[in-house]
Amino acid sequence: MERLGRPPLLMLVTDRKRSRLPLIEAVGRAVAGGIDLVQVREKDLPAADLFGLVKALKAVVGGRAKLLVNDRADVALAAGADGVHLPEKGLPPAVARQLVGPDRILGRSAHDPAGLEWAGLDYLLVGTVFPSPTHPGLPAAGAGRVGEFAARSPIPVLGIGGITAENCAEVIGAGAAGVAVISAILDSDDPAGAARRLKEALRAAWAAARAKG
Repeated sequence: MERLGRPPLLMLVTDRKRSRLPLIEAVGRAVAGGIDLVQVREKDLPAADLFGLVKALKAVVGGRAKLLVNDRADVALAAGADGVHLPEKGLPPAVARQLVGPDRILGRSAHDPAGLEWAGLDYLLVGTVFPSPTHPGLPAAGAGRVGEFAARSPIPVLGIGGITAENCAEVIGAGAAGVAVISAILDSDDPAGAARRLKEALRAAWAAARAKG
C-alpha cells in the first residue's frame, strides 16, 4: 500500500479521444484536483508516440501522482513511469514483476477471482461496476463483484466502470480501497473540479465505512 499512497485512492485512466480538453492539460488539472494514480491507456498508439506521451504526462504530473502505463512495461521503464498496469490477458504478474523490478507499482485488471495470481501485484482493478459510457456493451457487475474480490484479496482492490461522485460510496462500502474513472473526469470541462468532488465523496465514504467497522 505504501507505493500506492493512502486510501481512498482515485485513479484516472486516460482516453485522449474522449477528453474534452487536450489530454495533457486535462491530466494536469485532474491531478491538481486530487488524483492519486494516472494510468496511461492509449492502446492504439505506437511505442514511440506512447513514449512521448508518457514523458509529457510525467512532466505535467510532476510527482504529485503516480504514473502508470497500461500493458507496455518497456515503455514504462524507458519513460521512467512509476509502474505498469496489466490487462487481464497481459503478462503473468510474476514475469512482469521481474521486468519492472521491486520498487515500481504493478497492478492488474480482473473480472474473475478464480485462479487469480496475487503474487507480485500491488492492486487489482475490478469492473465493470456500473453501466459505463466508455464501455456501453459490457454488462454491469455491480459493487458486489468488487466485494467478492476485496473479501479474498490480500492487496487493495479498486472499482472501475460508471463510477461517479454520487455512487462511489457504494463501491467503497463494498470493500474497495478506491476507484478508477475515465468519463467522470475527462468528459468534464473542469477536470480539477470533477476530481475534487470525487475525492471528497471518496473520503466521506471511506470515513463512514471505517466508522462502521
